[in-house]
Amino acid sequence: MTIPALVLFFTFHTLPALTGILYSFTDWKGYGTWDFVGFKNYINLFKDSRALDSYIFTFKFAVIATILVNIISLLIAMGLNAKIKFKTALRAIYFTPYILSILVVGYIFNYIFTFFLPDIAQTLGINTLTKSILGNPDLAWIGVVILAVWQSCGFNTLLYLSGLQTIPDNLYEAASIDGAGRWRQFTNITFPLISPFFTINMVLAMKGFLMVFDHVMALTSGGPGRATESISLLIYRGGFAGGEFAYQTANAVIYFIVILVVSVFQIKVLQKREVEL
Repeated sequence: MTIPALVLFFTFHTLPALTGILYSFTDWKGYGTWDFVGFKNYINLFKDSRALDSYIFTFKFAVIATILVNIISLLIAMGLNAKIKFKTALRAIYFTPYILSILVVGYIFNYIFTFFLPDIAQTLGINTLTKSILGNPDLAWIGVVILAVWQSCGFNTLLYLSGLQTIPDNLYEAASIDGAGRWRQFTNITFPLISPFFTINMVLAMKGFLMVFDHVMALTSGGPGRATESISLLIYRGGFAGGEFAYQTANAVIYFIVILVVSVFQIKVLQKREVEL
C-alpha cells in the first residue's frame, strides 16, 4: 500500500530535486539548449556579492527572529497556561495570526509602516518615525522581523503550551513548600521539562526563517534597493525572471546544504543540552 505514495513522492519531490541538481552543473537558462559547465556556477556564486549580501541578510533576520519568537512565545504560553479567565478564547486569538495569509498580512503591515505609524509619529512629534522605515535601507529589515515574529508566534506558542501542560502541578506545589520562587521554579522545573519542545521550536523557527520569502515579497519586495533581498527571493528572481535558471539552481543546492547543516547542528547542540538539564 505504500507503493503509490512512494511513486508520487519520487515523481513530485525526489525526481525534480535530482533534476535540479543536474541542471546546476549546466548553463541552462530555463529554455533552449544547454551544455555542462561543471562547477562553474558554484565557483561564481562564491564571487557573487549580491548572493553574499542576501545570505548575510537572511541569517541576520533568521537569528534575530528565532530568538524573539521563542522568547515571546514562551512568555505568552506561560500566561495562557496560568489560571486565568477566557483561556480558550485567548488561545484562539493568539493563534489567529498564524492561520492568516502572509501576503495579506504583509500588505496590511506595509500600510501600517508606510502611512499609519508616520502619521501617529508626526502627531506625537517623534521625528525619527515620521518616515516609513521600509524606505530606509538600514531599518527596513526591522519591519520584516516585526511582521515575521507577529505572524509566527501563534504556532510556537501552541507547542510551548503543549509542553507546559505535561508538567504535573504537584511539582510546583512541592517547590512552593520548599520556598522556591517563581524564577527558581522556572529554571529548575519548567524549562528543563519543556526543553524538548524548546529544541523543536528553535529548529523549526530557524529553518522557517532561513526560507523567508512571502514576508519579504509582501512587505518590501526585497527593497529598498536590495537591502532586504533574502536568498529565496534571489533564487526566485534570478531563476525565473533573470534567465539564470542553472546558476540559481546551484544557489538553491548550496542553500539546501546550509539549512541542513544548521538544522543538524541545532539538534545536536540542543539535545546535548537537554541531557545536561
